Amino acid sequence: MKFTDYLFDEAKYIWESYLNHPFVREIGEGTLPKEKFKSYLIQDYLYLKEFSKVFAMGIVKSATIKEMKFFNRAAKGSMEDEAAIHIDYMKKLDIPPVEAEKCELEMVSSSYTSYMQAVALTGGVKEIVMATLPCNWSYNYIGHYLYETYKDNLDTNYYKDWIKMYADNEFDELLKEWLDYTNYLCENLSEEEMKKLTEIFIKSSLYELDFWNMAYEKVKEASI
Repeated sequence: MKFTDYLFDEAKYIWESYLNHPFVREIGEGTLPKEKFKSYLIQDYLYLKEFSKVFAMGIVKSATIKEMKFFNRAAKGSMEDEAAIHIDYMKKLDIPPVEAEKCELEMVSSSYTSYMQAVALTGGVKEIVMATLPCNWSYNYIGHYLYETYKDNLDTNYYKDWIKMYADNEFDELLKEWLDYTNYLCENLSEEEMKKLTEIFIKSSLYELDFWNMAYEKVKEASI
């Protein structure tokens, strides 16, 4: 069994709850109130900024050019490719990115990014990959679920571009590179290493769920 298959099995009970989450479901239905999405968008934009710093730490911790290139591509994917869909929706919602950056991270966003950065500071490249992997992987997982479930009504869905972004071939290819690299990096793990890395992966997966909860229930209305 590939290590990533093992990780998915271990976290499946968490990931299934993403698909049943009201925020995710209402994105698929196109019924999510725009004010909720606006608040989420700002928090996720700020999150991506801090998330990208973890990859910068990965470059510093890298022992090989291959590792450095991987983290460089991951940072680019977050700061340019993934941020682009946020900026597109910000324009639609009249949120200037420069103003969004002046907002503060909510407690969950701050705790999650601080956790990943702490893992990056104290661990090595394997730990960094484990801490960051649930984000892109779970968004791709959610994107495909929403696309397949709601594709018949997607054309009239305000959030269709968001759904398509995380379910498109380009994002699939990015994720495949992540999963392949993770399996390459985590060959021949000791039992102790496997346990430690799995715990990091599970914790980040739980933070992802906390982020969805925050987005739906706790984020204040955006003031921009």
